[in-house]
Amino acid sequence: MPALTAREVYQPLRDAAQGICTFQRIDDVCESGHVRVDIDGWQLTLEVDAGHLRHCLHGQSPDGREYVFDNGQRFGTDPVSLLSTWELAQIERLLA
Repeated sequence: MPALTAREVYQPLRDAAQGICTFQRIDDVCESGHVRVDIDGWQLTLEVDAGHLRHCLHGQSPDGREYVFDNGQRFGTDPVSLLSTWELAQIERLLA
């Protein structure tokens, strides 16, 4: 099964920011700054620092495919880097 691309994981984040999909926190931010969310069956682990969304660390689509963040990747390979400023602000508002 092929891994998910950053663009594929970006899409549910974008849809949640626009209110198209349901955004639900699965758990609170833990000491490591990670929070798990569900966006219409997509399970994402997000890195949050002082209320700001930094990275999508892991994602799993409803069909079971996965995305894993690699800190050595180039720009544009983290779904969060693909969000517009407005979309990022909306996701951070949903996380608050």
